[in-house]
Amino acid sequence: MLNPYALRALAACSMLLLTPAFAQAQTPNTPIRPDAVVFFTDLKDGAVIPPKLTLKFGASNFEVVPAAVKKANSGHHHLLIDSPVPPLGEPIPSDPGHLHFGRGQTEAELVLAPGPHTLQLLLGDHDHVPHNPPIMSAVIRVTVSDKATAPGRTASLPDSEVYFIGLPNGSVVPQNLTVRFGLRNMGVAPAGVVKAGTGHHHLIIDRPAPALGEPIASDPNHLHFGRGETEKKITLAPGRHTLQLVLGDQDHIPHDPPVMSQRIEVRVVRPHRQRRW
Repeated sequence: MLNPYALRALAACSMLLLTPAFAQAQTPNTPIRPDAVVFFTDLKDGAVIPPKLTLKFGASNFEVVPAAVKKANSGHHHLLIDSPVPPLGEPIPSDPGHLHFGRGQTEAELVLAPGPHTLQLLLGDHDHVPHNPPIMSAVIRVTVSDKATAPGRTASLPDSEVYFIGLPNGSVVPQNLTVRFGLRNMGVAPAGVVKAGTGHHHLIIDRPAPALGEPIASDPNHLHFGRGETEKKITLAPGRHTLQLVLGDQDHIPHDPPVMSQRIEVRVVRPHRQRRW
């Protein structure tokens, strides 16, 4: 018969043997760039909103992809309604308080009962598990009212104009070029800043002018300059491309009337290589 000391030693050895197997069974959270950000593009904390509203999800420094797509530095949106952040090492629940957008959607039509609510965005990986580090928006508090209306467009100033500096229609340009933005009769202010007679630039590449009553999309064809930038170095593939500037208000919505440049076409050429003799 084993003495108590032998039994304790056997138990300790068993734990050492089991621990690595248990550790291997744990699925680590998918890594992602620490500067990745999700946010509501058209909704602020304390807003009074109508019962039926279209929410727009902003994304920065990562790629939005459908669920089940396993790709580095990517994920899909989840909307938490009146719910705390779920356990970070498990799949995000799917219920009325945890809405999944597994097709890679960046907006959703939401219907809420009158009264106060909380909303928060949380990014999930291919298995609906939050990343490492977790990427989530701030919790915003809204009040739903039958009397509320969707926000209207911000007025632009008379004779305001946005234009490209030194880039006429039909230009032949290199693949890497710096595009400079000009603006007359209005001022430049960062996104989120509510100030009459101001806005921030958006560069539309190979796409038509955006819808006027909605926030401008945020993707490789719709570049936002929400810090108030007035130039941008871009890289384009060889061939023909269209470029257009659109001024957006504090919520990324075009003004009324809209302030947008002429839609120009440029031809991108590869750099010439020197011949070797």
